[in-house]
Amino acid sequence: MANTLACSAFLLLAVPALAAGAPETDKARLLQDAAARVLPAGGHHSRVALGDAVVKLVQAGVLDAQKFEAIYARRGGMPGELKDVLTKPSYEPILLTRANAGVYVNLLWPLGLANRLRANDTSPLNGPSRFNFASTGGWNLGRLPSGGDYFNRFAIVELSPQQEALVVRLARAIYRPCCDNSTFFQDCNHGSALLGLLALGAAQGLGEDELYREAVAFNAFWFPDNYVQTALYFKAVKNLDWAQIDARVLTSAAFSSASGWRKNVANELATRGLVPSQNGPGCSA
Repeated sequence: MANTLACSAFLLLAVPALAAGAPETDKARLLQDAAARVLPAGGHHSRVALGDAVVKLVQAGVLDAQKFEAIYARRGGMPGELKDVLTKPSYEPILLTRANAGVYVNLLWPLGLANRLRANDTSPLNGPSRFNFASTGGWNLGRLPSGGDYFNRFAIVELSPQQEALVVRLARAIYRPCCDNSTFFQDCNHGSALLGLLALGAAQGLGEDELYREAVAFNAFWFPDNYVQTALYFKAVKNLDWAQIDARVLTSAAFSSASGWRKNVANELATRGLVPSQNGPGCSA
């Protein structure tokens, strides 16, 4: 908390990089630069690998290979680097790109949903309504009818007590701009996917700072418009480059929840004439 508050105080002292009434060419240049920094052309070189997690999901029936392949057959097929992901472990770190970001949502979604965490005993999903959330009721690519049947059921990624505590602490602090719930309250596909990513990263030895950076990168590729505009806000208003912003600030409720993003990014940019007024994103992948 101290780091977040200190960073926020620093942001308030930053000098704007773009004055009100700046030429449209300057606004366009800043937006293009923000997009290049948030969504690098070469993708995000993650430190997290899928390992054998997807294969275990298939073996447990959480992910039905035939259903999954049928979905992507209609979309032109799986990306080449993921053609064997359902049958073979993958120990190469993930290279997340604009082309495969949606596939990774659907690979990590069932992981966050089904992976056993002791803390999930107190999850808002753990109750009679667990079949009614977008993350549970929306998952229909398993052998059973609903993702609610799989919630918190399998030890896909085994974590030490210390690793699980780290995952849960970060999950409670990290938000996404499609709703106002934390990652621990995984009420949508992106929440489940990010919880799965955090579990993988912690099991593979990543620490808090590294996990926060991974969360920013994956959220950015999953919600590109939001995070490009967030980068534009920090550059145009606070004169801070993307790499200078604390990942804890970027993933906080103030900048990554739906209401926080609208208030602190979208409305601020619209007031300054940097972007039109807009609605928030959805959870399709």
